Amino acid sequence: MALEITGKVINVLAEQTGSGKNGTWVKQDFVIETNEQYPKKVCFSAWGDKAAAIKNLAMGTPVKVSFNVESREFNGKWYTDLRIWKIETGSASQSSPTTSAPFPGSQDEYAPSSEPEGANDLPF
Repeated sequence: MALEITGKVINVLAEQTGSGKNGTWVKQDFVIETNEQYPKKVCFSAWGDKAAAIKNLAMGTPVKVSFNVESREFNGKWYTDLRIWKIETGSASQSSPTTSAPFPGSQDEYAPSSEPEGANDLPF
């Protein structure tokens, strides 16, 4: 599943390294804030040669991130990564998301209503 999101860099976390059965690995996490009416903060992971490009990103840099969503199980718990495979910097990435309709279950559905408290008939 390949997705894209735009925003600005707000944090570059410490580089992580290690070794496994396939050799040594490098991981660089970074956080962007989206360009929406209600901005969201999203943490991404860059692996291998992509990690080197992330280290040099300045705070506030506008970016367009192409990524895959991956989940894995370890000891009965599930972990989800947003792994980038492409990142573009510059003013071209400041465009708004292509979808304008809210997703089902989005925050808009749970916005406070203007009805007075107790106006509905639910017992709880």
